[in-house]
Amino acid sequence: MPDTQGTKQGTNQGAEQSTGPGTGPGASVALLSPVPDDDGAPFWQYAAAGELRVQACSECGELRFPPRPCCPHCHSFESEWRRMSGKGRIWSYVIPHPPLLPAYAAQAPYNAILVELAEAPRIRLVGNLVSAPDAPLNSVPLERIRIGARVQAVFAEVGGVALPRWILERP
Repeated sequence: MPDTQGTKQGTNQGAEQSTGPGTGPGASVALLSPVPDDDGAPFWQYAAAGELRVQACSECGELRFPPRPCCPHCHSFESEWRRMSGKGRIWSYVIPHPPLLPAYAAQAPYNAILVELAEAPRIRLVGNLVSAPDAPLNSVPLERIRIGARVQAVFAEVGGVALPRWILERP
């Protein structure tokens, strides 16, 4: 798990310098990195192991994301992490024009997708549709992105964090 001590929201201190996969050939840019809190830390630990897991209430079984200390359904404070298949469908997407952050300009146009999980249709995760886990964010032609398309979660290490990304089930 990456050390998040000393990172502050609203500054670039949470941004990681990355020259690794998904940043383009030879690029050196500051990409956004998550800043895990106590409730969300297990999500990122499982992601580092290549597993997509979501928090579930130990009392009523309700799946929830984002992670939080109390079940919004029964108000229990007991929870566990359930492994998901990683399958889902694109619920929505956007192609930012121009790129929202300067660090992403070299990969524009790129996509940001919202994925509805197969096991939990009320849970939606944000990510990018890519051609392979370590591919650049602009690796899927824009005309191939469709709402309802079936996708599978994959993980890419960017800036020392395993980020969930998505690939088409049938390319």
